[in-house]
Amino acid sequence: IALIFWLLRRRGEHPRDVFIGARPIGSEIKLGIGLTAVVFALAVVVLSAARVLFPALHNVKENPLQDLIQTPAQALILAIVATISGGLREEIQRAFIIHRFEQHLGGAHVGLILYSLVFGIGHSLQGWDAVLTTALLGAFWGWIYITRRSIVAPMVSHSGFNAAEIFVFLVSRR
Repeated sequence: IALIFWLLRRRGEHPRDVFIGARPIGSEIKLGIGLTAVVFALAVVVLSAARVLFPALHNVKENPLQDLIQTPAQALILAIVATISGGLREEIQRAFIIHRFEQHLGGAHVGLILYSLVFGIGHSLQGWDAVLTTALLGAFWGWIYITRRSIVAPMVSHSGFNAAEIFVFLVSRR
């Protein structure tokens, strides 16, 4: 995050302009909360469809991150980490990449497609069906950023999604 902020400042750009934009933060937070349910449903549909249509993509029996969730305290710690690394850091990175592609590297949509693929591949530890799902989720969050010019709604939605996933893992263990 510090490197991204430094790179923006080096070009005379203000991180607030790139990441927050002109929209009221309160309405962006509300949108992000609402999008959390949409994203969760999208993930369930994509994962389910992938497992039916392309069963070979389900190459990991159990998500290795589930082993980190044995107690409510561990779930809380993982939720905090997932909120910071997923909801905050990944959305800042996504917006920065899209912003740079828009300026110098072929356009925002090129950046959206390429970064979504990289984002998905970054989740390969969780299985190829998770790669597909996270690539599509990343594309969705990136599209929200492009259309709204704010990371607030994608950040809230991404954080909410990660927290919901952890909650589901914790409840399913009981």
